[in-house]
Amino acid sequence: MEAPIERVKLSQTAKEQLIKLKRITKIEQWNILCRWALCRSLSEKTPPSPTPIRLDSNVEMTWRVFGGEISDMLLIVLKQRCYNDGLGTEKETLAEQLHLHLHRGIGYLAGDSNIKKVEDLIELVTKS
Repeated sequence: MEAPIERVKLSQTAKEQLIKLKRITKIEQWNILCRWALCRSLSEKTPPSPTPIRLDSNVEMTWRVFGGEISDMLLIVLKQRCYNDGLGTEKETLAEQLHLHLHRGIGYLAGDSNIKKVEDLIELVTKS
């Protein structure tokens, strides 16, 4: 499946938030935390605000590194979400929505005072 972008880049703010998340969860890989963040944002009922994001940090990874073994599933979920939000599924739209969801999700995770360890991330998806 063709990725919407070749490289996933992050803003400096997102990098700083991920550093905080790495410290408290002990998850060392950017890509794993980014997957959690993307899924966290996609779980929201509302679309992210279409605000410009400066991709000005030195954190970047290929789509395959970002998605790992579930990269195709993440792309399918992103496409479905874009379709459901009435945005279409063109490559540019998917790339924009990926960055918006990713950055919103990172902000949500970093701002959640209940996340103090990796088990708290798991609790996010297991509570009803």
